[in-house]
Amino acid sequence: MTAYIFKRLLLIVPTLFAIMVLNFVIVQAAPGGPIDQIVAQMQGQNTDSTARFSGNTTSEAGQSDQGGRDPSRGARGLDPELIERLEVQFGFDKPMHERFFDMIGNYIMFDFGDSFFKSGTVVELVLDKMPVSISLGLWTTLLVYLISIPLGIRKAVRDGSAFDIWTSGLIILGYAIPAFLFAVLLIVLFAGGSYAQIFPLRGLVSDNWTDLTLTGKVLDYLWHMVLPVTAMVIGGFASLTMLTKNSFLDEINKQYVLTAKAKGLTERSVLYGHVFRNAMLIVVAGFPSAFVSVLFTGSLLIEVIFSLDGLGLLGFEAAIGRDYPVMFATVYFFSLLGLLLNLLGDVMYTMIDPRIDFESREG
Repeated sequence: MTAYIFKRLLLIVPTLFAIMVLNFVIVQAAPGGPIDQIVAQMQGQNTDSTARFSGNTTSEAGQSDQGGRDPSRGARGLDPELIERLEVQFGFDKPMHERFFDMIGNYIMFDFGDSFFKSGTVVELVLDKMPVSISLGLWTTLLVYLISIPLGIRKAVRDGSAFDIWTSGLIILGYAIPAFLFAVLLIVLFAGGSYAQIFPLRGLVSDNWTDLTLTGKVLDYLWHMVLPVTAMVIGGFASLTMLTKNSFLDEINKQYVLTAKAKGLTERSVLYGHVFRNAMLIVVAGFPSAFVSVLFTGSLLIEVIFSLDGLGLLGFEAAIGRDYPVMFATVYFFSLLGLLLNLLGDVMYTMIDPRIDFESREG
């Protein structure tokens, strides 16, 4: 298994490189860019833009993707020397391939540079937003698995019963309605929208959080997490529940289960001693992708609705504002984390069922 893990770690390098190249080229082909954003502000009524951008030197000019400047439309009516200074400042005076390799070289040294349009480095911005996304991702993933796996097992054992039918109706409802609509409904019902005001409407903690005791801080944090996490869990447990049920049904009908029952083993012993290990393989395999989806993409609308300033909102604002250092750094980080979690999924495979040997299969 050690050799397999080492090979997978080595494979991450070209995979991550290919992901970065693809994203770099796509953004390069997209219209607009940081220079266009600045020019648009200069041509508007923001009279202090020139001083703000021309006087601010960024250490991450080499991370950028493209100048995003079309002289025939973006720089019309502005001093060409000013445009050239902006291009040099942001690194757009270099060829595209040189900018890309400068960016990758900086990333290898864990230098992600400064944001073009926000104060602070990219690392500082990501670390500042991380607690929100980690909170949403971990609590949602934990609750989804704690609910879906027992519920799926019970539905498989009682397949076709009244319990199976009415829970399937709830699951279909949860799957059909997007999480952000549940979020709006929860706000209307429980956050002072139209009825009760039991939970807070926005933020990760209260304004007086620093003045609270340790117990008060924990309770205040959990109090703020109830509505956003509930909205995400309701929208995310349906598919995992049905996956668990179908996996167990497939195993329950196999010959080795009938043989174990014929030997006099109890249903519980058969279910958790034999079926569970085999049925859970496919469920475990989906954990890494589920976690990454919840952590970085599924929480974007929830962050907006509940005014939670997390990584999803940071990446979205960076894409809209063409803040290339933030865009590419987050893509790099998310992709690397996803690849590592996929490897973790394979390791969990072997922990659940030692009979699986990826190393021998490769040989």
